[in-house]
Amino acid sequence: MENEDKEQIIETGEDLEYADSERAKPKRDYFLPASILISVLVLSGTWIYTIGLKAERNKAEIKAQQGSVQTTDALLEAITPSAGVTLPVRWGDLGRKMITSGVIGEAQFKALYAQRGGLTADAQSLLDSSDNGNLVITPQNAGTILNLLWAFGLGNKNTILERGPMQDPQYGGAGRFASTGGWTITEGSPMDHYSAHQFVTLTADEQAIVEKVAKNIYRPCCGNSTYFPDCNHGMAMLGLLELMASQGATEDQMYQAALTANSYWFPDTYRTIARYFESKGTRWSAVDPREVLGSAYSSAQGYARIQTLVAPEPGAQSQGGCGVDAGQTTEPQRQPASPELQRGEQGGCGV
Repeated sequence: MENEDKEQIIETGEDLEYADSERAKPKRDYFLPASILISVLVLSGTWIYTIGLKAERNKAEIKAQQGSVQTTDALLEAITPSAGVTLPVRWGDLGRKMITSGVIGEAQFKALYAQRGGLTADAQSLLDSSDNGNLVITPQNAGTILNLLWAFGLGNKNTILERGPMQDPQYGGAGRFASTGGWTITEGSPMDHYSAHQFVTLTADEQAIVEKVAKNIYRPCCGNSTYFPDCNHGMAMLGLLELMASQGATEDQMYQAALTANSYWFPDTYRTIARYFESKGTRWSAVDPREVLGSAYSSAQGYARIQTLVAPEPGAQSQGGCGVDAGQTTEPQRQPASPELQRGEQGGCGV
């Protein structure tokens, strides 16, 4: 009996030691796997939500960009219609007269355009025909019109060339400018033809109108007015004004035609100016050409100021220099239906 009691006490002691050892062992944490699972689910949900949010944001940005492109295209179409604009001035046989006189070297002119794919039938007509009607300026022929008017402005006899700023002694002679020395596709020296040909003769009143308007028409490639035609754009604009005056155009018609020509020669510039006016609530069709062509907007300095007031556009390109290769097409693009509708900036001051 006594032995049995001893064995029971021993067993009971062993049981207590076993129980104590079991309590001493670390308990399993059944909540840790559950916490990890919950965290994974939360993080996954957050990631999926973030990805979805970014996707929606990207869609919104793409839609906004598409809307901006469409708006830009519409604005460019308003400024420089792809179908072109008919200017209120007849060209007649001026191309033939300028070739005959040597202001335009026919072989050099055609060689220049052969490098660009050749002259179109319409451009060839402006050189050869005697019965051309009104000039039509388009995105495709803006460079050709620029060069033809440049030649006319250079060669036609006018007191602006003979007594104006071009003759200021501080510049060392009229032959040192881009509008004269840069005209390299002529017979002989450009100065052989400078104000040397009576292609059109202006009355005193017509000359007065040309001088008045020329003093208020600027170009964004420099800071000078048309009255100081020291680059190709200035000389071409002078030629346009002289030709229009000789055909009885009014000041308003001259300003409107000048804004049209400048817009085709500098479409990126005038698109930016148009965006500035639209930001002020004025549509391009309602702007005053006299105001827009003035120094505050169309000179290099004026345009630089406008640029600081308008958000930059993707793909905007800078203006070029002043030589005979300005007629090439490198201007900003619309969203064309076909490659031939892509347009060229006539910002350089060369042929």
